[in-house]
Amino acid sequence: MAQQKVGLVLSGGGATGFAHIGVLMALEEKGIPIDYITGTSAGALIGAFYAAGYSPKEIKEFCESPDFLKMAMGELKPDQQFYTKEDDPTSSMFSFYFSLDSLIEKSLPTNINSSTFLDFELMKLLGTVGAAKGNDFDQLFVPFRCVASDIVSKENVTFSSGPLNEAVRASMTYPIYIQPLRVNGRLLFDGGLYNNFPADILYREFSPDFIIGSNVSYNAQAPTEYDLKSQIENMLVRYTDFNLPCEEGIIIEPILDIGTFDFSKVERAIDIGYKTGLLYADSILPFMHRFKSQSELNQERLLFRSNIPELIIDSISCDANSNINHFVKNSLLRMRKRAPLSASEIERRFYRLAATEHIGFLFPTIDKSTSESYNMSLILRQKNRFKVDVGGLISSRPVNTGYLGLTYLHLGKRAIKGHIESYFGKFYSSLNADLKIEFPAIFPVTIEPYITLNRWDYFKSFASFFQEVKPSFLVQNEGYYGVKISHPIFNNSKSIYDARLFSLEDDYYQSEEFTAQDTNDITNFNGQTYSWEVVQNSLNRKQFATSGHFLSLKARYVHGNERTTSGSTSTAPDFLKNHQWININLDFQSFIINSKFFNLGLQGKATFNSQSLFGNYTASLLSMTSFNILPDTYTYFLQEYRSPQFFGGGTNIIFSLPKDIDVRIDAFFYQPLVQLVKTDDGGFGYSTPFKGESYLASASVIYHSRIGPLRATLNYFPKQVSNPLNFQISFGYVLFNERAIR
Repeated sequence: MAQQKVGLVLSGGGATGFAHIGVLMALEEKGIPIDYITGTSAGALIGAFYAAGYSPKEIKEFCESPDFLKMAMGELKPDQQFYTKEDDPTSSMFSFYFSLDSLIEKSLPTNINSSTFLDFELMKLLGTVGAAKGNDFDQLFVPFRCVASDIVSKENVTFSSGPLNEAVRASMTYPIYIQPLRVNGRLLFDGGLYNNFPADILYREFSPDFIIGSNVSYNAQAPTEYDLKSQIENMLVRYTDFNLPCEEGIIIEPILDIGTFDFSKVERAIDIGYKTGLLYADSILPFMHRFKSQSELNQERLLFRSNIPELIIDSISCDANSNINHFVKNSLLRMRKRAPLSASEIERRFYRLAATEHIGFLFPTIDKSTSESYNMSLILRQKNRFKVDVGGLISSRPVNTGYLGLTYLHLGKRAIKGHIESYFGKFYSSLNADLKIEFPAIFPVTIEPYITLNRWDYFKSFASFFQEVKPSFLVQNEGYYGVKISHPIFNNSKSIYDARLFSLEDDYYQSEEFTAQDTNDITNFNGQTYSWEVVQNSLNRKQFATSGHFLSLKARYVHGNERTTSGSTSTAPDFLKNHQWININLDFQSFIINSKFFNLGLQGKATFNSQSLFGNYTASLLSMTSFNILPDTYTYFLQEYRSPQFFGGGTNIIFSLPKDIDVRIDAFFYQPLVQLVKTDDGGFGYSTPFKGESYLASASVIYHSRIGPLRATLNYFPKQVSNPLNFQISFGYVLFNERAIR
């Protein structure tokens, strides 16, 4: 008499589908064997892991991990972000990639989340098992099938062979959420569109004696005239028969109150699935002719997985043209030795390659190359070549600024990126153009020629939007051009060499008592500067971060000629002088406590500057580095926080509330080593050491929207005697282009 065979079918259902893990735990606990398995979408994911020899406990640990939540949300871990390929932060709030040949059809995004993290992990955890078994799903620990949907032929596609991670990824490609896959020439989407409970596939492919179904899904409700969601759902999704195709079986139906994309509740879904599975198990046991203990199963799994070679890549192919293949292979493989890559090496280099802005989609599969190694095949899709960035700052203070950027991308043997951007507003305006050329290698080198024009127009900017703004008392114009050479140190750190020529002009009054008939003082400073910076950045946001670390150490040499021309309010003569100095800056921020509701960071800055004095007090003050540790300090001219040598620091205290709201308190002390002061005889010079210490603080409520921060902030500058407290409401980023030398 033939031995009884039991099949398991797992429905789709998004986050609710993780209840299947709990069902598997309950079935194994009761000794109920699983001989075949089919699944759709989330059911395909859980079923594939089980079929690949992972225990329910291992699957549970993976799906409840913080890493899995990042995968589901389209995020990366800090050590997977490649800082060298990131642009300097700007005020951009949203970007739009487009193609000139079709501004609408080919430019609208096809997905809202990146699947890079998910795709690599599926290759690492599932692809290796499938490849080791010849990509034959019948040779897995449990024979397996999953389904995806072909929206052209309007039919489901059953996978019984091929890269296991590719089949699962196709089955769980929910439209618009993540990018679809093209497999064997067919563009495939979530299997739940046409078959959300593949019991018929299980029965046809394996003919089991008994079927257990785990179903957490349902058919869409009939559409109504006023419900767009129901209308679209009924247009896309075909009716699914949630009944079994035979009498010998039972369906387990966990009841969950979890949304399709509520992946933060995976643990709850698993727990409900487990409890429901135990309730149904008593009804299944009388039909079972045989049982298998968990210890026996674990021994069989151990034996199965011991025959799976570890992930070692000895060759790479890509479905792009020869020039892009050159770029890909030189980015991933050693230039000379071409030696096999371990799992950790290929992982690091994969994310480094995926960080290339020109690449919109990078999907890996593997197959056996030798008995001990694999070949990696990459599906690569380029982004549209043009990008528009829009952003800026809207504030209740008169420092409103717009931002507009345009980028051109070209990927060949090298990655080339041309970029031009503009800031525009009364307080700040800027024009910047640069060209980045990346030479692919394990440690890629980027050469970037650039030119920048900045204009800062300071006025009595403590005023609010509704108050009269007094005339400008200080205008700074900067123009500089040069070249940067950067290369990585680690994935989230880089080294930057910079050489530039600059021309600075400061227009200012040395007295607050001036009229429209007065002429201002003018200081011109022209020269060259060379710098070297080592920077590490794993902060989670480009501004108002709540986790991660940042460290910048920068050394700069400056040489130039000053020419100061006195205005009508000055008694000092015109002045000419040659200056040269060395400047060393340290800037850091580190979050030492990270929890769901509370974060604590330490932040500080220090500067050592050997520069000599300029022609007058104000010109000297303007040339000095400012203690801009709070974002809003960039929009004030605060002479009490300017010094050639200083250090300071403090804390970032953040309480995180639901709905992406932070309550934030930043408090710092400031200690100049020496300070510029006016003398009793009308001159100026440096004070005795360690004079002029001060404090500054900020309290904010910030809503982190998808496009930028909306905040209400109270700043405290104690030495602004007439107005030490300043309140503002703003939307956007307080970010500007780099200063020429300051």
